[in-house]
Amino acid sequence: MAPNTVAVTMEKPDSFSLLEINGSDPSSFPDNKRKSISPKQFSWFLLLKAHRVVSCLSWLLASVRNRIAFSSKNINEEEDPKSRGKQMYRFIKACLVISIVALSIEIVAYYKNWNLDLMNRPSWEVRGLVEWSYMAWLSFRSDYIAPIVITLSKFCTVLFLIQSLDRLVLCLGCFWIKLKKIQPKLKDEELDLEDASNFPMVLIQIPMCNEREVYEQSIGAAAQLDWPKDRILIQVLDDSDDPNLQLLIKEEVSVWAEKGVNIIYRHRLIRTGYKAGNLKSAMTCDYVKDYEFVTIFDADFTPSPDFLKKTIPHFKGNPELGLVQARWSFVNKDENLLTRLQNINLCFHFEVEQQVNGVFLNFFGFNGTAGVWRIKALEESGGWLERTTVEDMDIAVRAHLNGWKFIYLNDVEVTCELPESYEAYKKQQHRWHSGPMQLFRLCLPSIIKSKISAGKKANLIFLFFLLRKLILPFYSFTLFCIILPLTMFIPEAELPLWIICYVPIFISLLNILPSPKSFPFLIPYLLFENTMSITKFNAMISGLFQLGSAYEWVVTKKTGRSSESDLLAFAEKEEKLHRRNSESGLELLSKLKEQEMNLAQQETPKKTLGGLVRPKNQMKKRNMVFKKELALAFLLLTAAARSFLSAHGLHFYFLLFQGLSFLVVGLDLIGEQIN
Repeated sequence: MAPNTVAVTMEKPDSFSLLEINGSDPSSFPDNKRKSISPKQFSWFLLLKAHRVVSCLSWLLASVRNRIAFSSKNINEEEDPKSRGKQMYRFIKACLVISIVALSIEIVAYYKNWNLDLMNRPSWEVRGLVEWSYMAWLSFRSDYIAPIVITLSKFCTVLFLIQSLDRLVLCLGCFWIKLKKIQPKLKDEELDLEDASNFPMVLIQIPMCNEREVYEQSIGAAAQLDWPKDRILIQVLDDSDDPNLQLLIKEEVSVWAEKGVNIIYRHRLIRTGYKAGNLKSAMTCDYVKDYEFVTIFDADFTPSPDFLKKTIPHFKGNPELGLVQARWSFVNKDENLLTRLQNINLCFHFEVEQQVNGVFLNFFGFNGTAGVWRIKALEESGGWLERTTVEDMDIAVRAHLNGWKFIYLNDVEVTCELPESYEAYKKQQHRWHSGPMQLFRLCLPSIIKSKISAGKKANLIFLFFLLRKLILPFYSFTLFCIILPLTMFIPEAELPLWIICYVPIFISLLNILPSPKSFPFLIPYLLFENTMSITKFNAMISGLFQLGSAYEWVVTKKTGRSSESDLLAFAEKEEKLHRRNSESGLELLSKLKEQEMNLAQQETPKKTLGGLVRPKNQMKKRNMVFKKELALAFLLLTAAARSFLSAHGLHFYFLLFQGLSFLVVGLDLIGEQIN
């Protein structure tokens, strides 16, 4: 049979046929000529694809260049590496430069079909300086770099698994509480609502500092608490440095005082110690000794009228109880993607962490607001101290060491608002993660010397501080933002898929369980948590080693959002106040309101009648540029390009989307930017 002949044999003899085709004759395949693509056409196709890729990269680089060019001097000053995270920024840039150089060499090696066999080739067979450099890099990488990266990745993986196990145990504890319907129960009979003398004396404190957008709603909500007027005192602790705002707050306080509310206004001349100094100063007043309990509300918190009747009764018949903490709820949780992601974290914190620790340990970190303290517990624990930026956690730890117990009420909610811009959220998280490390350094000797049980000491040191405040930001940043992209250039240390994909998704599912409506945001939540790890890691390091940024206290910007029912209530209240005030008082109030509105057009969102809702035509500011996030974005995208060359699959997609997440955050494209 000829070499170019094909024989086809049919099973049935009667249909047997022999087909001979001359393979060298192109006319035998008439369709082949039509479907074939010429080398010239294929080249044009590749050029078109390359042009699209270059266009996307050019647009991306132009966007970054324009964003940096149009960023203001104040923005540059805030993110100046000299003032915050200088060493961190240099380290990330060094990793980025090394990765770009390595990627360039890998691209050359990829197109020249070099591989690991170069290491086994004799030196005289290596042609060219670049090929020799690549062989030297492979040898140096396998002998020196890979062992270090492998050891560090194993260490971080162990920490990751321990922290994941802690999350799983917390969720199981929460499930057990739900299954058994465990709730804090009153140890004594409820208050006699008909006899006002049975109500204990309660002090309400509202610390604020330049809270122009929310002072009215917080004061109004506190003034409407359902409690005998002669058994309650409201302290408005104003640390504002704006004279006009001080007059507005004084006017608001005087209006409620004229209505019979027992309320006073306090302003410190020497405003030291931030919130802790403000609260400490208020507790030195002589009349405080007449009160048994103190309730603290931050300026954006609006409790329901029955808040005290739901919390104070738990102290009755329970002399060891020092704190009753309520849950936070958020009026703007659906405002944008940033607030939705914050809501996931905080729902897990309150629903799982606080509830489980409160039920099984009678201890948790005080949230700084929406809580009722027994004044005796505060005094015996040393009162408010100004040594850290987390005065709430400080007093909670000291009270726990003195034997006081805490109760968390998951069914008592106090509404507040979440930061809507990434700038405000980042500063808040920096304070929340640097303060605990400051406190850990200060409290460690006291914890060791305290008389509490060994189990409680271990819980404080290893779980409360080390695992949840130090290890979590450490491994999140090191493993997913540094080691993972570097392993793309060090295949010997490549991380398995269960570390990159399966376990993180499982843990993210556990975090979202308390807020089931957030399930569509599972992947954005996972990426955003890794993105925030750089801020938390930087804050943790600054707090642990007492760097300058650890002592920064920036008041979280508020927008004055409120629910529709609150808006109508405050609008009605404002109308009544205008009717009752004298003509001169109205003139003063209108002038101050006018000044406030003029200033609000330049610095803050405009407010409606109750000062609660922003207009649609609000002024927007230029987006900020966060350099560390941008540097990490390009590091991850560089690693994604290297992963693409190796066809790593899930590694490539994770690095790509994580890099894009860092890019979005670095260019301040998440959240709402309001001037």
